[in-house]
Amino acid sequence: MKVGFLGPRATFTNLAVQKMFPATNNSIPYETIPECMDAVMSGEIDIATVPLENALEGSVNITLDYLIHEVDIPIRAEITTPIAQHLMVHPENKNKVIEKIYSHSHAIAQCHKQLHQHWKGIQCENMTSTAAAAQFVMLHPEQPIAAIANELAAKEYNLEIVARDIHDFSHNHTRFVILSKQELEFSKTKGKFNGNKTTVMVTLPEDQSGALHLVLSAFAWRKLNLTKIESRPMKTGLGNYFFIIDIDKDMDDVLIPGAIAELEALGSKVKVLGSYPSYKIEKGTVNEE
Repeated sequence: MKVGFLGPRATFTNLAVQKMFPATNNSIPYETIPECMDAVMSGEIDIATVPLENALEGSVNITLDYLIHEVDIPIRAEITTPIAQHLMVHPENKNKVIEKIYSHSHAIAQCHKQLHQHWKGIQCENMTSTAAAAQFVMLHPEQPIAAIANELAAKEYNLEIVARDIHDFSHNHTRFVILSKQELEFSKTKGKFNGNKTTVMVTLPEDQSGALHLVLSAFAWRKLNLTKIESRPMKTGLGNYFFIIDIDKDMDDVLIPGAIAELEALGSKVKVLGSYPSYKIEKGTVNEE
């Protein structure tokens, strides 16, 4: 099985792949989320692992939009992992004053308070990923620079961590989704099983007052718990939206199909994006490999 992920190697997505597919020796990094999904569609890889949502920064819009508008790949599983950010330098520079810090914009934002308190005045520069920042620091030992990245990146690029856990919030987590055209087995995953979910996309009927209320009522009276509801633009004009809804239940024969039938009777369009197991990595177990 070929597993693609948002690269380069040692990103947090790479960590998720290691946890979900510990036996794979055939993981392939891609520069962007769309490239990773396209590779599944073309048959270049069997599985794509991409970020979906961060506890601090919210949904990864490119993942949602590309999944809805560009590709048709079911969600086969999700894994939620804790995010720990560390400051790392080239070993030759561990005793030098840092002049610039590189990382992904989200990582820099997640460490804002610590950076302001301990590295005030040092310029921060955005990179395409935390791993790309670590790779850049490794390739430029002549410069007294640092990267904000995870522990796997420090190992992958032979960097020395000079400050651990510099993120501002200890509860930061990211959800990653596993996408594949074929059904997958996750019985041997190291993650903690966190129940099953079903994710649907719902387009509301046009020009009908209380439409969203009617949609939510179809789930409410069946006592279907919704763990998330989010609107995204249809890209067909202002005011046109669809909704992504996470249901805290696997696809059954009665309740969810009944809710879908009721929504379609109201004039809504419904697409099931996946019914899948959810796994969670406990804090302190991410760097076992």
